[in-house]
Amino acid sequence: MKNAFQLCVVIATSILPASAAQSPSKNPTSALSATSGPQRAVSLAETGHCTEALPLLRKSIHQATDRDLKKRIGLLGLNCAMTQKGSYDALDFLTVLQREFPRDPEVLYAAVHALSDLSLRASKDLVREAPFSYQVYLLNAEALETQGKTAEASTEYRRIIEMNPLLPGMHARLGRVLLSGQPTPEAVGEAKKNFEEELAIDPNNAAAEYVLGELSKDENNLPVAVQHYTRATKINAGFAEAYLGLGSALVAQQQFAEAIPPLEKYEKLAPDSPTGHYQLALAYNGAGRKEDANREAALQREAAKNLEQIKRRVSEGLERQKPQQ
Repeated sequence: MKNAFQLCVVIATSILPASAAQSPSKNPTSALSATSGPQRAVSLAETGHCTEALPLLRKSIHQATDRDLKKRIGLLGLNCAMTQKGSYDALDFLTVLQREFPRDPEVLYAAVHALSDLSLRASKDLVREAPFSYQVYLLNAEALETQGKTAEASTEYRRIIEMNPLLPGMHARLGRVLLSGQPTPEAVGEAKKNFEEELAIDPNNAAAEYVLGELSKDENNLPVAVQHYTRATKINAGFAEAYLGLGSALVAQQQFAEAIPPLEKYEKLAPDSPTGHYQLALAYNGAGRKEDANREAALQREAAKNLEQIKRRVSEGLERQKPQQ
């Protein structure tokens, strides 16, 4: 952890011009007394006097009208803040930079390293201040899950549940891990139980309702699936996949008229989805709305074609990035 932390600080320092990391001169105030405002802040930062520069940089970033100067001040301030003990001051500079230069690659690159470093520092603080808290186990479980180590992650989630069985979200997280990859029937059954326990703790967990809907649909228990999908859409009105699941389950039961409203809602939330157009075409056709069905069928073909073109361009881009033999 210590070596990784030091490495992040080194990387964060290296993202700025070399002048920003130079050794400080012996008497910065006498050498720079003739300058003032943003330029003085820049000069102090570029000669390594971050302690003196930071207050001026914080003020100057809001005063500078020249965009190049504002960006320079922001990057220097970000660098200085990350090398000081109060590194969370970096967020002030990062907020301005990302608002003013949202697509600038240099700013985005600096943000990656700064946020990574801040995350590492916060995790280190958490372990130091509360080493036996459930949050430490949760942080470890999330890291293991990200690495694809689902068995180890499930062990951590079970440990948290043992510590606090009524903690919201933990049963759903364990259920999600159990369903990852190619779960066995036993794992699916345990996951289903955990999602049900999650809803007993937190009845407003739309994701748990949705997953239970998916599991019920896989078991061909469509009436129960419809109930879960419906509750998910009521809990979260913007849950696009829940509308698709509900509409698809109703189409499978040949309840075409009932399937149209949720599928139309899904289409508004995800207009480029070929699946949405396809299911809506089936619902319209089943309800006798032939013209609408033909329109959706045409939209489905167009969306599928566009999606295939995007996949092909991505594939070609990846091929071009491969080193030549």
